[in-house]
Amino acid sequence: MRVCRIAPRKPAIVSDHVEPAPSLSSRVSRRALLGTAALLAAGCTGKQPPAREGVPVGDKSWFTRLVPAAEVEAAGTQQYLQLMQQAGQQHALLPALHPQVLRLRAIAARLIPFAPQWNPRAEQWRWEVNVIASPQLNAFCMPGGKIVFFYGILDKLKLSDDEVAMVMGHEIAHALREHARERLAKTGTTRLAVGAVSTLLGFGNVGDTLLHMGGQLLTLTFSREDESEADLVGMELAARAGYDPAASVSLWQKMAQAGQGAPAAFLSTHPSGNTRIADLQRNLPRVAGLYARAPKPVERFEVAAPLAPPQPASAPGPGA
Repeated sequence: MRVCRIAPRKPAIVSDHVEPAPSLSSRVSRRALLGTAALLAAGCTGKQPPAREGVPVGDKSWFTRLVPAAEVEAAGTQQYLQLMQQAGQQHALLPALHPQVLRLRAIAARLIPFAPQWNPRAEQWRWEVNVIASPQLNAFCMPGGKIVFFYGILDKLKLSDDEVAMVMGHEIAHALREHARERLAKTGTTRLAVGAVSTLLGFGNVGDTLLHMGGQLLTLTFSREDESEADLVGMELAARAGYDPAASVSLWQKMAQAGQGAPAAFLSTHPSGNTRIADLQRNLPRVAGLYARAPKPVERFEVAAPLAPPQPASAPGPGA
């Protein structure tokens, strides 16, 4: 299993020295002086802080403060490791040298350096990327940077590299914006019973998935606002990494077509529609400059070939 890591930075040293609280009159005077100075500075220079280039996304929900980030990330890692173990036992984990594993890890390596701009904790995440040989249309990024694609989303949708980057950026954005942490806080869930998600994962009867809050991370349904935010942040991440943001539109057009058939796990939590596509189209100009200036990928990969059925074990020959 290949691991993409970002070296953590040394934490800033914060002094624990506390100054005595100033009197009310001194606070008022100081505030008035600061306000006057700010007005004078603005009037003299006429300059405003430079606007951020990219998509318009506000602050994270204050609900995220109710659940410690480290606990959610630890639960995500626990859930991910158990999923990898289950996939390995079922011979469903693609090897590190599989063309699609190499492809996804190469794309992730371009997106991940831009993640800390949205969440400083991402610098310390132990990023991993793996592919599960399941026909389901699904993908996710656990809190803490564990990315998993199901082969079906690559194969059935015939995703280009740019479209893969949009899916991956979207899922990374959920983790960076801590939508799972927000959902857990809003539902008051910090400890959950063991959940059965084997059917969701497409493994069949391979045992229920554990433990506590980790058991719900794969089944969380995000709000429409969360989905819209992940669309935009993911599109910006991909654009900065050199992937065409227009692929976000073609991706969701393919999703809409796929949704006309049998329901897919990804579509059940990521509904497509004309409004979603229109929102992406409206925000394309906001990332056009980022994409135009970004270095483009030198290597391009083939779309996923159909998933080969598992080979049955050969019967022993005579006299064996």
